[in-house]
Amino acid sequence: MNNSLYFHSVFAVKQCVSKSILLTLRGVSLALALSFLPSLSQADAAGGYPEKPVRLIVPFASGGPTDLTARIIGEALGRQWGQPVVIENRPGAGGTIGAAAAAKAAPDGYTLFLGGSATHAIAGSLYKNLSYDPQKDFEPISAAVFYADAILAHPSVPANNLQDLIKLTKTDPDYKVYGSDGNGSASHLAMELIKERGKFQMDVVQYKGAAPLLNDIAGNFVKVGVTGLPAADPFIKAGKIKLIAVTTDRDYTGQNYPTAEDQGFPGFQATAWSGIFAPKDTPKAIIDKISRDMVAGINSEETTEKLKHQGLQPFPGSPEQLARFLDEEIKQWAVAVKISGAQVE
Repeated sequence: MNNSLYFHSVFAVKQCVSKSILLTLRGVSLALALSFLPSLSQADAAGGYPEKPVRLIVPFASGGPTDLTARIIGEALGRQWGQPVVIENRPGAGGTIGAAAAAKAAPDGYTLFLGGSATHAIAGSLYKNLSYDPQKDFEPISAAVFYADAILAHPSVPANNLQDLIKLTKTDPDYKVYGSDGNGSASHLAMELIKERGKFQMDVVQYKGAAPLLNDIAGNFVKVGVTGLPAADPFIKAGKIKLIAVTTDRDYTGQNYPTAEDQGFPGFQATAWSGIFAPKDTPKAIIDKISRDMVAGINSEETTEKLKHQGLQPFPGSPEQLARFLDEEIKQWAVAVKISGAQVE
């Protein structure tokens, strides 16, 4: 089976798995609620945790989707714990600097890490010499959110959907380049997969994050680009940038945004996500307590509304569910990295 067919079969599985996970993790059934009720022995083992502030390392700069997720979830956990969750931004190298720092922290529950598709699903295939192992050096705690990537264009671009854009790339030399928010990012890889499946060519210009890319699209310095929908949404609503498509199988925002699936790419699903991890060997009782508190906090009406307002879709769950999800994500994004040809030393 060639890479193209293999990737699409895998992504079809991902779509089913993701929907199953979303139904399981985001549901409010009695079974889920009971599964997270702490036993007396678990509560005893966790002691009075946390007895002091908890540090949450975020591997990207402030203002982006990961940082927003951390601050909203940190606030929810802080309310439950009566202890502050202190956000520590450690950006650089596609999130791997922050991940490496978290992996080396003391496994006592007082350093947590908001990892995700970039640091845990993609990095192992993208980096030749990764300084940490996304699975062996971390304890999964709970998934947090997922969000779509957005294929974007300057309002002057004479294309309102993917098929129009594909035709432009084949007939007009001005549309042979697109901008990405970073080499090997989920959005970069999503666009490469669209290219591969749509059988068209565009060279990529890599930006250092969403903000400079969005400013350049709005200023018509680059006509087409791709980045996370949460960052792009204010530009879209202000009319500064045109949305061509989101990369989820349906529009989870409720804003009637066009999807790749609806524009000739059936079954296409490429989403960025984040979840909470702890350094390896953090006590299981603490892991389980944080996971239960994450589920309760994220599923609260206040927190859910805050996340969705930022274009972030909640899907919290157990450590075991996150571990299984990560297994699938690593396999799927490895295929995407191979198709894209992306590599970082």
